[in-house]
Amino acid sequence: MEHNVHGTETPTPDAGTAAAEVASSLPALNLDEAVAALSAAESQLREKEEAWLRAKAETENVRKRASLDLSQARKFALESFASELLAVMDSLEAALQVKEATVENYRDGVSLTARQLASVFEKFNINTIHPEKEKFDPNKHQAIASVEDPNVPHNSVVAVMQKGYALHERVLRPALVTVSKGKDA
Repeated sequence: MEHNVHGTETPTPDAGTAAAEVASSLPALNLDEAVAALSAAESQLREKEEAWLRAKAETENVRKRASLDLSQARKFALESFASELLAVMDSLEAALQVKEATVENYRDGVSLTARQLASVFEKFNINTIHPEKEKFDPNKHQAIASVEDPNVPHNSVVAVMQKGYALHERVLRPALVTVSKGKDA
């Protein structure tokens, strides 16, 4: 029993009575209906689990295919570039097969081969870095010497010992250069 504000006792609801009220508000299920509902729920669960397993397997297959495609792309990425270089190699081998040639013939052959190679480089966006008389850029140039020259601005490229090359904008090899110390250095 509980006491209310007026000091009188009020009866507390019995737990059994409350449960009976809730149970009476629910629709009555007999045992067969409950078994059928449980069976249907288990069936739905199995279907969902099978769908999940199929989706998981498909995801794994997609991942494996993507990995294989990436591996193949890496392996054969240079295929078209290599195919273009074959013509350059053919020209070099043809030059080596000549038994009696003049210096002029060799010079013409080497010139033709250099043009073929330049054409391949152009096709695949391999650009020459030849920075003579430009401002020194450590991202594209490698200074191997410096000279004092009052006629050339400080930190300018005076001479290029070896051209550099870039693939698109990425430097493959920096140009080897001599840089001016200029008047102030």
